[in-house]
Amino acid sequence: MTTTAPAFAADWRLDLPPSRWHRPLLVLGILLAVLTAVTLVGYLVDDRELLGVNLWEKPLKFAISGTLYAVTWAWLIGYFTRWQRAAWWAGTVIAVTLAIELIIIVGAAAAGITSHFNVSTPLATTLWSIMAAAITTLWVATFVAAVALWRNPGADPARQAAIRTGVAISLLGMGLAFLMTGPTADQLNDFQGIAGAHAVGTADGGPGLPLLGWSTIAGDLRIPHFIGMHALQALPLLALLLELGARRLPLLRDALVRRGLVLTVAGAYLAVVGLVTMQALRGQSIIAPDALTLTIGAAIAAASLAAALAIVAAGARRRASADPSRAAAARS
Repeated sequence: MTTTAPAFAADWRLDLPPSRWHRPLLVLGILLAVLTAVTLVGYLVDDRELLGVNLWEKPLKFAISGTLYAVTWAWLIGYFTRWQRAAWWAGTVIAVTLAIELIIIVGAAAAGITSHFNVSTPLATTLWSIMAAAITTLWVATFVAAVALWRNPGADPARQAAIRTGVAISLLGMGLAFLMTGPTADQLNDFQGIAGAHAVGTADGGPGLPLLGWSTIAGDLRIPHFIGMHALQALPLLALLLELGARRLPLLRDALVRRGLVLTVAGAYLAVVGLVTMQALRGQSIIAPDALTLTIGAAIAAASLAAALAIVAAGARRRASADPSRAAAARS
């Protein structure tokens, strides 16, 4: 375990030296990538279903998501120059708890039973209890890693903003999963061994979007959980795309413009997480938004566009004032 790196400058670059990656998380990411391939084969060749969906759909989704999550944190922790020991141990706990969760999910699928919320037998209850404890520990470890991340500097303000906001929103998205763990009124009135649900307004297992499985007839709490959690990848990717765009658009070479755009999108992203959470809790399908949902969505889009235009305009003014010939041309 590396605990000091006096000559290493954190800049959140993709070309992180191999020796600095968090090894347990990187190994887990590689194993989960292999698991993704295995579960994809199962999804394609095994036609067994559970609650109306392919038996291997859930393991496949969790394997893909887990791969992204593990590799992203393996990369992030490699750039820490402060709180390195705390971050290393937090990353190791993340790797262990994520592995436990995936083992149970895959094992339950292979046995043809549900993994989440299942308390129908002593074995199922034990497995769900272990998984619930692992998920809670995973969230706490991620929180520790997030606090450590906020204590680490970065050379580029846009990258720094993308990483920090991405981690913060991801932590919120993970926390939204706890909304699914309480038993519904129908489950309490007619207990069938299941305590908790993804869907709001209908039983789990109804019609859903292909592969994602999100309900097309009611609310689904997996949507804000998924969208929020993967801010961890979406916002840093945005920062990368803006840097690539700077090769053709000189205005994007201004780090303050890129930072402002990243923060604007992060704000919009957070608002969307809030909107789809509200939509799910109201029992409304993601494909059938009502007037209120559409109005709030339009307001988020309009406010974000206005903020982005203001940031770009301010950057153009700075660029013009820094170049006398441009400033003269602008006045004429």
